Amino acid sequence: MEEPGLFSGIFEPIEHLMTVVLNALYSLTELLGVPNYGLAIIILTILIKILVYPLTKKQLQSMKAMQRIQPQMKKLQEKYKDNPQVMQQKLMELYQKEGANPMSGCLPMLIQMPILMGMYYTLYSFDYGGAAPSFLWLPSLSEADPTYALPFLSAATTFLQQKMMSNTSEANQQMRIMMIIMPLFIGWISLQFPAGLVLYWVTMNIVQIIQQWWTNREDGKEVA
Repeated sequence: MEEPGLFSGIFEPIEHLMTVVLNALYSLTELLGVPNYGLAIIILTILIKILVYPLTKKQLQSMKAMQRIQPQMKKLQEKYKDNPQVMQQKLMELYQKEGANPMSGCLPMLIQMPILMGMYYTLYSFDYGGAAPSFLWLPSLSEADPTYALPFLSAATTFLQQKMMSNTSEANQQMRIMMIIMPLFIGWISLQFPAGLVLYWVTMNIVQIIQQWWTNREDGKEVA
């Protein structure tokens, strides 16, 4: 399967680094007596998520703060809808008072995007060499999952992650629709992607869900 050419040159340094690390992790699985690239992909994904956890935590806390003040924001927007300048001033005062920043959740996402794209280009057409690229029920990590189990897991974990990150009781209709469309879209494209790439996505979602649960747990302790 040929690697997609769009933007691949931009992320080539990250792709090269990820390839080196992935091969090193495969060598580690050999030392452990369980040589497998699927296991190496899972370990690499977990390591990446651990490294960027401080950024992830900041992003999650920012999103939670914005969700918390949504009712107050709606009241201000309704009250000052005829005076946009005053409305913006009141919203800024609210952000400052509640310690919320609508842009603080974007920076961690932008920083993590090159890593995500680097992994995408790395795994899309990864050269597994002479190693058998099978893993669990998957006959080949370089080909799409013939059982459709991974695409289903990619859709299910994406939905669960989105649900944990948003307050569905306060989400507007557009957000609720996206919570359905996005997992379906991810599941659909996963039908065509190499299993190794989808395995990375599923593992990343699972770790993200665990991190979200842990962050909520820590925030709950602080409130208590």
